[in-house]
Amino acid sequence: MTAQSKQRGRKAAMDEAASEAAAHRGNLPSAIDPGSLRGMDRSFAVLELLAQAPARVVDVTRALDLPWATVHRTIVQLEKAQFLRRDPETSRYQIGPRLWHIGSAYLSNHRVLTAAMPYLAKLSELDGIALQVVERIGWQSVVIYSHQHVDEDITKAHYGYHFPLHCASKGHVLLANEPPAFIDAYLARPLERMTPETVTDPVRLREILNEVRASDFALTVGDVQLFAASMAAPIRDATGHTVATLCFVFRKNLLKSDARRETLREQIGHAAHSISLDLGWRHGR
Repeated sequence: MTAQSKQRGRKAAMDEAASEAAAHRGNLPSAIDPGSLRGMDRSFAVLELLAQAPARVVDVTRALDLPWATVHRTIVQLEKAQFLRRDPETSRYQIGPRLWHIGSAYLSNHRVLTAAMPYLAKLSELDGIALQVVERIGWQSVVIYSHQHVDEDITKAHYGYHFPLHCASKGHVLLANEPPAFIDAYLARPLERMTPETVTDPVRLREILNEVRASDFALTVGDVQLFAASMAAPIRDATGHTVATLCFVFRKNLLKSDARRETLREQIGHAAHSISLDLGWRHGR
């Protein structure tokens, strides 16, 4: 290999690392200020960053704007405690088994899931549908329940796939029902385009969010995966706050049948409404 080709290789690697770091910075939760991280806050920031996607120490260093030695020491401590796990082939760190142990306790006592289970059992019989319950964590829509038939495997509809709030119907429902100040702050950020169909124009997104808020329903096509579509409806608690959303993910050719689309819209709306009633929500309260 010539010196020139080696230099090109190093430059490509540096460009890739810079791109990854920029992507990680864009995914930092709004409450995290990379310049003021100390102690436990630093550990939490590392965990939240790696929950978005596995990364190397150098990627975390760039994303959080911290010294390499500080980040390395933090990550090693988290790995020893099994909060993180290192992939020996890529040297990337990812969420470890102890965090799953802690997170499973959160789900086992989740009041929305407890109220939703009878309705989810009935909806699980629907053909061609990946069924989800989703809530907002930071800037992300996070799947807390997922079910689909073995013979209808829709990629990125399982646990562990979380998306920015401007992507997919579930994110639109959650974002539309946040306070105006939160929406303003979210739309002021750089917005990731997952496919050519992803809407990233803040003006158009505001129009969509207004429509979703007025109809209690969202439908998106091809904005996360080109072959897929989704619809979602809000789940509210006794205070009237949207605490989660019920979401159907399916292949977009299903929308060719107007009758099937309207039936699914009626089913998702009725189920989300029933779950909300069981959580204490009342219309007009």
